[in-house]
Amino acid sequence: MALIAVAVTGVAGLASVARQSGVTARTQTSATLLATQKMEQLLALTWRIDLSGSGLPESDTSSDVSYDPPRSGGAGLDPSPAGSLQADTPGYADYLDNSGRWLGRGTTPPAGAVYRRRWSVQTSPLNPDARVIQVLVTPVHRPAAAGEIVMTAVKTRKAS
Repeated sequence: MALIAVAVTGVAGLASVARQSGVTARTQTSATLLATQKMEQLLALTWRIDLSGSGLPESDTSSDVSYDPPRSGGAGLDPSPAGSLQADTPGYADYLDNSGRWLGRGTTPPAGAVYRRRWSVQTSPLNPDARVIQVLVTPVHRPAAAGEIVMTAVKTRKAS
């Protein structure tokens, strides 16, 4: 009987570890998908050289991607304020529910928010015609280490 009690206790502990591992994996997978979604949205903004006419740079500096769908009145690919990855900055943060549906934007998570998404757009120190874009996704009510995802990409001008 004592041997069975020890075995059952060990299996119960393993089940708890397996459950927590599953929750962490699900959180990280969702956060990765949400970061990818925002990165693709930012990379799709106009940032090119117009060779069909003026030969001048064309830049989206007016889309507000903190809304879903995006609206005008934002900064597009203009550089973001310093610290926009460290704090919820208007125009550079939004909130999503457990299914990844957009719930709102701003500096305070709305009710039902499960994920916080922040992003930063900076001019490349090596090339003023390039933008370094970073997206950070974290769970709203869990320690960041339990599901924090950071993505970085560089967008350069190319001829259109």
